Amino acid sequence: MDRSIHEFLNHLSVQKGFSENTLAAYRNDLTQFEEYLRSQAVHPSVPGEEPEVAVNESGIVWGTVSKRVVVNFVLSIKERKYAPATVARKVAAVKSFFHYLVAEGTLRNDPTATLDSPKVGRSLPRAISVEQVDLLLEQPAKDTAPEGLRDRAMLELLYATGMRVSELVSLNTEDVSLASGYVRCFGKGGKERTIPTHPQAVAALETYMNEARPRLINTASEPALFVNHRGTRLTRQGFWLIIKEYAHKAGIDAITPHTLRHSFATHMLSNGANLRDVQELLGHANIATTQIYTYLSNDEMRQTYDRAHPRA
Repeated sequence: MDRSIHEFLNHLSVQKGFSENTLAAYRNDLTQFEEYLRSQAVHPSVPGEEPEVAVNESGIVWGTVSKRVVVNFVLSIKERKYAPATVARKVAAVKSFFHYLVAEGTLRNDPTATLDSPKVGRSLPRAISVEQVDLLLEQPAKDTAPEGLRDRAMLELLYATGMRVSELVSLNTEDVSLASGYVRCFGKGGKERTIPTHPQAVAALETYMNEARPRLINTASEPALFVNHRGTRLTRQGFWLIIKEYAHKAGIDAITPHTLRHSFATHMLSNGANLRDVQELLGHANIATTQIYTYLSNDEMRQTYDRAHPRA
């Protein structure tokens, strides 16, 4: 990896406190950009011309990267049929990187300063109905094995709190208070929040922690609340496989790891919860992020109105 890219990623981690998932996305996008630039340094776009980008022992000579080269990179990824949102993310990563190089004094001019970011329409998050949530939560309830008790506790806790999946799998046993019915989690940027949990989720957690978790862990010193079959912390990918399987059994299509989070927010607002309170529960820094769920709840309200009003 180019030295400047490595330093930029370290800056995002140490100075900005970016999460591992965000850092992984930046690393992927900038590595792809670097590979493209190296191809331009070796193979000129027109035979007989000088390479468009220079490379030395330290990596890319960033001062040789022009706006035209960046535009050609964007065109190359569009030709590969990436989704518009993915293209926009990659462009944003490249622009952030060049902004950093200018701020650090590595470059005097930013070749992306006048580069427009692709416009991406904001899609509504997909929530499922209360009935579908109940059906989904019933699936692991049929399994009394340790893994089934674990899965029931995870799904119940997600829908009870609206946590992100990354927050769920990062929980330690000390973060759960069964007596008070609260869970402590750490969101983006390490921001801590404490979330109330309803009795059904508490009961599922208590059963898992008392009956299943001791049979899954390898050592009593394991801090992770939710563990895999090897007795170590469950990963986001592991959870994704689990929820996909239960969704398939329940006949629920197009589910994502955050479906229960979206459903939690939508159902809370539909039932009269205050927008600010839901913002705090979700851990959103900006209330505008939470407001998108009002569109979903209003849509449900409209469907109810159309079904119930005599003149609708």
